[in-house]
Amino acid sequence: MATATERTAGAGSGRWSAIYRWIDARLPVTEFWKAQMTEYYAPKNFNIWYYFGSLALLVLVLQIVTGIFLTMSYKPSEAEAFGSIEYIMRDVEWGWLIRYIHSTGASAFFIVVYLHMLRGLMYGSYKNPRELLWIIGMLIYVSLMAEAFFGYVLPWGNMSFWGAQVIVSLFGAIPGVGPDLVEWIRGDYSISDVTLNRFFALHVAAVPLVLIMLVVVHLSALREVGSNNPDGIEIKKHKDSKGKPLDGIPFHPYYTYKDLVGVGVFLILFAGVIFFAPTLGGLFLEKPNFEPANALNTPEHIAPVWYFTPYYAILRAVPDKLTGAALMAAAVVLFFFLPWLDRSPVKSIRYRGWLFKLFLAAFVVAFIGLGYLGMQPAQGSYVIAARVLSVVYFLFFLLMPWYTRVDKTRPVPDRVTYHA
Repeated sequence: MATATERTAGAGSGRWSAIYRWIDARLPVTEFWKAQMTEYYAPKNFNIWYYFGSLALLVLVLQIVTGIFLTMSYKPSEAEAFGSIEYIMRDVEWGWLIRYIHSTGASAFFIVVYLHMLRGLMYGSYKNPRELLWIIGMLIYVSLMAEAFFGYVLPWGNMSFWGAQVIVSLFGAIPGVGPDLVEWIRGDYSISDVTLNRFFALHVAAVPLVLIMLVVVHLSALREVGSNNPDGIEIKKHKDSKGKPLDGIPFHPYYTYKDLVGVGVFLILFAGVIFFAPTLGGLFLEKPNFEPANALNTPEHIAPVWYFTPYYAILRAVPDKLTGAALMAAAVVLFFFLPWLDRSPVKSIRYRGWLFKLFLAAFVVAFIGLGYLGMQPAQGSYVIAARVLSVVYFLFFLLMPWYTRVDKTRPVPDRVTYHA
């Protein structure tokens, strides 16, 4: 016979089971869990490059949560913005930690996104049938850039103020409508209280909503077409009698547990930066941004945060303002056309020839080099080097239809290569 304790426990679990069935009948919780996790089959040969998608999602959650807490004490006004940041850092309980998590998280977001994009370039994750998945991912990237720029202005430090002046003034180079467009973006004749207020609204409400929506669509598209893999082979081509991919394994529990390892390593490195080097020598938080905005005191060298500097170097490499702005925009837009620029019959770098590998390596070097040059003064050899690397950057895209077509490829195996 069951004891009183067992009967009570059984009754309790029965009540929770009944509540769950009631919810599940009205909201497809079980169906969603199966479709997204336990019955979603991912290739069994994922490697370390496949950590960065889940890490990007983790950082997005961190940014949203810390951002909510920061808005509780931040004042989006020209007179009080800088002081409210100081108040958060000095007087709000654990405010310094929340602020450093948010500022470090911005850089961490771009690090994992750039590595995620590099993985896509290496393994051809933009090729058929994932063209739309890639485009949605690029829209996330553009939204992230907008979100980062608006957030960069909010501390109302001197570099934030002058950085906003430089970036917004770029729209003035557009023929005809440029000056009116700049005034419309600023909401005033110069960067002022009105500008700060609208950037705050865009940063905490409008752009995050777009970003979250795009992430949901991105994940939905991923589940529809399936994940790519280091071999670039479609695992849906080979299924067993039950319709399950022979080269796939359920995303949960296998990859959810594997991702926990990546999350653990990431959080250790993340905490190390927050507690021991939150400014990272001026790379994550610049020295001029610890001074209040001053329209009469221009920083010695105006430069954006490191994750924008590759495009900033391209902008400054051209003497003409309109041409420089057009090239800077083209440097981002070209990513959208990768699915149609790449004419190779194979996806993965594993089976491509030396020509593609050479161009990809040159592109990565050019991107990192431009990032460094964007933080240096726009003078002398720095400008010449930026022009050379800008040419290398654009040749990666513009010559892609040629070198991917003539490049000698190796035979792709019929099944994924996997070593337990």
